[in-house]
Amino acid sequence: MRKARILMIEDETDVLVLNKAHFESQGYTVYGAKTLGEARASLYEYLPDLILLDVLMPDGSGYDFCAEIRGLSAAPIIYLTCMGRDEDAIRGFALGGDDYVSKPYSLDVLSARIAASLRRSGLVNAGRIEKPPLVIDHLSGHVTLGGQEIQLSQKEKQLLSFMICNAGLEFSVAELFEAVWGTGEPGGTVRNHISNLRKKLSDANGNEYFEISLTYNKGYTFTQIKYNQGC
Repeated sequence: MRKARILMIEDETDVLVLNKAHFESQGYTVYGAKTLGEARASLYEYLPDLILLDVLMPDGSGYDFCAEIRGLSAAPIIYLTCMGRDEDAIRGFALGGDDYVSKPYSLDVLSARIAASLRRSGLVNAGRIEKPPLVIDHLSGHVTLGGQEIQLSQKEKQLLSFMICNAGLEFSVAELFEAVWGTGEPGGTVRNHISNLRKKLSDANGNEYFEISLTYNKGYTFTQIKYNQGC
């Protein structure tokens, strides 16, 4: 099952980097473009399944570019803009946009809107991370392990998603904090969340399917345990 491809057209580097890390942690492949010229080339090269489009770009209008895209692709287009008036949104929809999100926005809400748009377009597994027997559905919010629902906080889901999508790689506490929380001081936050996840990633009999290991360098890695029922 291939990952859904997202093209994010955004001229602010910080926003692009933060959003790219967030959506990749949820199982998407994300391409970035900081100009409409780059975006135009990316459309042909990557054939995105969904497009996040800033309206105010340095080399033109996102509205005009949306109309141009509609002659090339049927991928859902979500505007991300500080232009929040009703008339701006109406114009965006009239030119072929599918959703309109005003800045500043919640990444969690935007993630849900992305998953909903992709599922409506036929990608039924969009926003889902599957690492059998674990399934994380970021649209419904449900997490199941071996078919049984487990209760994770929003940050626990984000941290677990990030580690699953980067299984086998080592991350420091600071790197994990930046990927999930973005800003602030890590303190004991990451370690506390990992401790909680370790407890929750086992079944009622205490059998573990996954392991979050502390490495020699005081970082963490995520691995899957080859567990056989009844052994």
